[in-house]
Amino acid sequence: MAGILDGKRILVAGVTMDSSIGFATAKVAQEQGATVLISNFGRALGITRRIAKRLPVEPPVLELDVTDEDHLAGLEAQVREHVDGLDGVVHSIAYGNPETLLGGRFLTGPWPDVAQAVQVSAYSLKSLAEATRPLMGPGGSIVGLTFDATVAWPAYDWMGVAKAALESTSRYLARDLGPHGIRSNLVSAGPLKTLAAKAIPGFEDLESMWSDRAPLGWDNTDHAPTARAVCALLSDFFPATTGEIIHVDGGLHAMGA
Repeated sequence: MAGILDGKRILVAGVTMDSSIGFATAKVAQEQGATVLISNFGRALGITRRIAKRLPVEPPVLELDVTDEDHLAGLEAQVREHVDGLDGVVHSIAYGNPETLLGGRFLTGPWPDVAQAVQVSAYSLKSLAEATRPLMGPGGSIVGLTFDATVAWPAYDWMGVAKAALESTSRYLARDLGPHGIRSNLVSAGPLKTLAAKAIPGFEDLESMWSDRAPLGWDNTDHAPTARAVCALLSDFFPATTGEIIHVDGGLHAMGA
């Protein structure tokens, strides 16, 4: 039986560990028939190359630092070594210095670290979209990952601000890429046990809140629902949806208390 991504060519940017949402997305995308490429950079690149072997089909691993202009300029050529274009791009990239920006340090967060967090976590969505636009045609889909930025969360601090910037960036991309037939959407997941989550002091409090308040319940070790939502947005099942944020959080975002 054909999958919903049969024949699609997908780049998942920002896959480090096999406990990441990016890894889970790459796995589901392959199971749904996609040809997948993944990326990382620096010291993490070696880890990515090792965990790539744990996917159903070992994908090409590209070197991509989304803050490096040379990497962005060379991305099209790197991709074309493996496929002749892209149908979808997943932005699974975020960083904020946990020692200066998270865990109750909002009032003391220094601007250079804030600037880095916004560049890596939000501006890079635009950078990645621009770098891959020559590879995508009408029907193309860009999907990023957020953590509900409409409210202030305990411990999340400047990463919350960076996610708010990401959400706004996706809406402006939807506006400017729509005429080219390219969609831009985000998936807002509940708290999941990932490498990123471990870096946030006090994140356990959010996890316990979710299991208590989400009407559908919440399993913070199950990345599959989030990965499936990303893959659905990459597919042709949402041809007229852009600038949207799909919540995969057990319904907590809709609850008042």
